Amino acid sequence: MSFLRTPRSHADRLSNRIADGDIGRVADEALRALDSSRGAWSTGWERVLDQLRALPAEQRRELLHALADRFHRAGDDTEARCRHLVLCTLVAEGLDGAESLADDPLAAERRKALDDLARRQSFWYAARFEVLGRAEPAAGRSLPAPVVAVIRRAAVDAYRADELVELARQLTDPVLNVGEPWAEQALSDATTPEWHALLAHAVTATASKPTAKWDKQARALLDTLGTDRVRETVLSWLALVGRPRTLPLERQEWEPDINNAYDPYNATALRGLAWLLSLLPPHPGTARALGALVETSLKKVAGLGPRNPKAANAGVIALARIDSEAALAELARLATRVTYKNTAKLLDGALEARATALGLSREEIEELAVPAYGLTDIGHAGHRLGETTALLEVRGSRAVLSWRNAAGKPVKTVPAAVKRDHQDELKDLKTAVKDIDKMLSAQSERLDRQFLARRSWPYAIWRERYLDHPLVGTLARRLLWTVDGRTAGYADGELRTLSDDPLPPGNRVELWHPVGREPAEIVAWRDWLERHGVTQPFKQAHREIYLLTDAERATGTYSNRFAAHILRQHQFHSLAAIRGWHNKLRLCVDDSAPPATRELPQWGLRAEYWIEGEGEEYGVDTTDSGSFLRLRTDQVRFYPIDAPQNSAHCYGGEYSMWLRDGRDPVAPIPLQDVPPLVLSEVLRDIDLFVGVASVGNDPTWQDGGPGGRFREYWTSYGFGELNQSAETRRLLLERLVPRLAIADRCTLEGRFLHVRGDRHTYKIHLGSGNILMSPNDQYLCIVPKSAPTTPGTGYLPYEGDRMLAVILSKAMMLAADTKITDPSILSQL
Repeated sequence: MSFLRTPRSHADRLSNRIADGDIGRVADEALRALDSSRGAWSTGWERVLDQLRALPAEQRRELLHALADRFHRAGDDTEARCRHLVLCTLVAEGLDGAESLADDPLAAERRKALDDLARRQSFWYAARFEVLGRAEPAAGRSLPAPVVAVIRRAAVDAYRADELVELARQLTDPVLNVGEPWAEQALSDATTPEWHALLAHAVTATASKPTAKWDKQARALLDTLGTDRVRETVLSWLALVGRPRTLPLERQEWEPDINNAYDPYNATALRGLAWLLSLLPPHPGTARALGALVETSLKKVAGLGPRNPKAANAGVIALARIDSEAALAELARLATRVTYKNTAKLLDGALEARATALGLSREEIEELAVPAYGLTDIGHAGHRLGETTALLEVRGSRAVLSWRNAAGKPVKTVPAAVKRDHQDELKDLKTAVKDIDKMLSAQSERLDRQFLARRSWPYAIWRERYLDHPLVGTLARRLLWTVDGRTAGYADGELRTLSDDPLPPGNRVELWHPVGREPAEIVAWRDWLERHGVTQPFKQAHREIYLLTDAERATGTYSNRFAAHILRQHQFHSLAAIRGWHNKLRLCVDDSAPPATRELPQWGLRAEYWIEGEGEEYGVDTTDSGSFLRLRTDQVRFYPIDAPQNSAHCYGGEYSMWLRDGRDPVAPIPLQDVPPLVLSEVLRDIDLFVGVASVGNDPTWQDGGPGGRFREYWTSYGFGELNQSAETRRLLLERLVPRLAIADRCTLEGRFLHVRGDRHTYKIHLGSGNILMSPNDQYLCIVPKSAPTTPGTGYLPYEGDRMLAVILSKAMMLAADTKITDPSILSQL
């Protein structure tokens, strides 16, 4: 049977066919050997090829035509056709020079095969498809740019062959791979030898960091072209990075989402361009573009993970090399947003290095790095543009640009005179709005993490960096602080106590936390915030408090409060990273992993959340790349920060401590010995993970998911007892519902907000947002918008509760259920 034959046995049979002088049978045997190989051109093939190429020239030509006559046997399979063409090309190489390749009877088929290959991301190096690419230049024809691109992409693969690398090195035109908008714009702009040389130098950025030699060559190119010109042009290219490909690639079944990933060859050029920018005189636009490159490059792609960490790391390295306030601000902002481990490590190193150079702490560097973005007062700036005044204001968590005419009256749109006469100023103002929005989000997250940072400030420094800072002040003035132990909030232009008395300056300032406070004090501060119309940037006065329960006192060293939940793994993984936790994605493989952990160096503790992969059916319980779609949760524990790491198999099973160098196991810390603030904040994080990532709050899972396995869990979570955050939401709704336009149709009862419509009465669960409707608690599936708003609610005491917005949006819709037009909802009513 032919599929059991080895290349050696085919070589033996081929010798007999050659001895017989029947070239047709030689061709048949060569194709049988090719079919047996399945594209694996191993060393055993050398004997077969040597025999074919040793034939006299006339017989080789005859063999080429015989192989061409049999080309139809390859059928429509691209790889089978390419293998056949590779064999023909290898036989023809060296036969009377280039003429034989030019006159090859399958030359047209070879070009078509190359065009087919060019629609792929790469090819397996052992398939020897580079032979086809080598044949075209040998025959005097240039390779199309998309073909050059696929050869280059294949050459950067970890398993590349020397012949493939050498061919890719010879293909210098075009200097970048086509198919990506930024690269094609760069190719269009680089019309002179100097610009071509700059791009060619960028492609040589193959090391992890620029060398002195690389920088020297780059500076010479910059001097030739002019720094301002280079900055303006390169920034226009970077603005296009990450946009959809202009030449979509055919995705194989086993491949990740290649059309949303970076071209790996072009990614090297992006790294070089980032390094080039760091050699230019500092400019805010450069720092902004590099920060955007980092974030765009770390966006997740299905089956791959971050788009291109190499480009992201290059952006961080470039920012670290720029000595400017804008670059430092970008590094500090990215440090609060980036969750990819290697890039986050680079950011930490860059900030630590800057702090050391200035003789400051890392925390101080982050505080000093926040720009004012042109704000001349707290959250406010006015810019005179001709007879028009532009007002840049921070309202809540967003920046807003508004306009006043010469008489001081508001106008709704940008005046025509401004568009005509002040284009640059208008562009700068719009850019400032975007920058402020990004920085507000980053600073809000940083402030929210201060509860566990044990930070305190001298009063004067705190006022400068927080309360009176033009940007940070818009957040700090909506929070509660303790000054020398006395709590105060900002209202009517001053820090004020609970009785509204002005609070005089003090010595030390800390961020106020409700743990350890009397309930009456917490409620009183909530009333104070409402009385002064203060909406906090995150939950502080309304922050959930997680106290030790009797069950946890009984277990002693672990909490089962958040055990036995089913979470969407990738959503959990992202949330954990944002909140400062370290986690390893569970793959459906024979491997082990540590629990999700959060290190708390200020407290000498490490928190652990024990998790395991859920399911075992590949493709149903996993992604195409093999990572589990869902996790099952278990205990929460605390250990000394330097205790050996626990780990368990990804499929599940008992966690055990990995002991090295004869170390003894370390026992978990009793929960009653964990500081109450630490316990509360860690459990609050985990409550967030469960509340957001649980499959129980997915309205489309009423069937219980794959095979109905999770129906019981979905029902118990989606309509069961409220967790702490849902209880907080319920308390807020008690105050909020009477103010709603639909107040006469709403009542709060237990775990539900009841809404009376004209068709039915509805019960909206305050934890999951799931809905039951009368008369028999029939389930109603309404999938919320990606970014729901809270319509007609008036004052809210804090920002950031997405589920509250979902519940209120559903309530507004269902109270007017006769006006619903969505067919997917109407079919259920």
